[in-house]
Amino acid sequence: MNSLKNKVVLVTGGGRGLGAAICQALAKEGARVAVMDLHAETAQAQVAELQQSDCHAYAIRADVGDEAQVKAAISEVVKVFGRLDALVNNAGIDKTCSVDELECDEWDRIIRTNLSGPFMLAKYAARQMREQGGGQIINIASTAARRAWPNAAAYHASKWGLLGLSQALHAELRSERIKVSTVFAGGMRTPFLLDRFPDLDPGLLQDPANVADTVRYLLTLPEETVIAEVMVLPMRETSWP
Repeated sequence: MNSLKNKVVLVTGGGRGLGAAICQALAKEGARVAVMDLHAETAQAQVAELQQSDCHAYAIRADVGDEAQVKAAISEVVKVFGRLDALVNNAGIDKTCSVDELECDEWDRIIRTNLSGPFMLAKYAARQMREQGGGQIINIASTAARRAWPNAAAYHASKWGLLGLSQALHAELRSERIKVSTVFAGGMRTPFLLDRFPDLDPGLLQDPANVADTVRYLLTLPEETVIAEVMVLPMRETSWP
């Protein structure tokens, strides 16, 4: 297995939930972590926590759906760390309502964050990785990319789209030694679910650290191997058979 020591990894939505768990898992392996989040104070708080364990971490406030901010964020990572070895597209949002109730600007915001954002980040990260001779991109999808339930049309569309984007990137970038993987994450005990569904039984969900450990594993595979897709489910998952 490859070592993550001193590898530079950019994690979007890294301030809390699964993103924070990923940052912590990578930091334990000696990675240098760029924590990107829409909220500066959230990213900075996560960086402060990582630095307590001597991790070289750096906070970046940026909106993944804004091309200028995405380009600036990639440039900032390279300026601070000198390179970019891996990108984890984790940032995501949702709106729980029917299609009839979903406003067009809300649809646009979800698609921009969950799908256009990963596209732009992968586009500009891959340019840097080409210059270095390789790299890795991990896209965090969901069981929502494999089946559908009511009141989540935009979220489903964005995650199914992210799966298609991931498969296209996997096919296109392999010859340039850039690995692309999709992680289908089942329900987790994170604010993304628990803040919106207070009646949800946490016992049905998994610790985000378990999904984060899968991301860590993907980043330590031998150079000659890539896992294109992996699904990580809690044992009592209700959103997947």
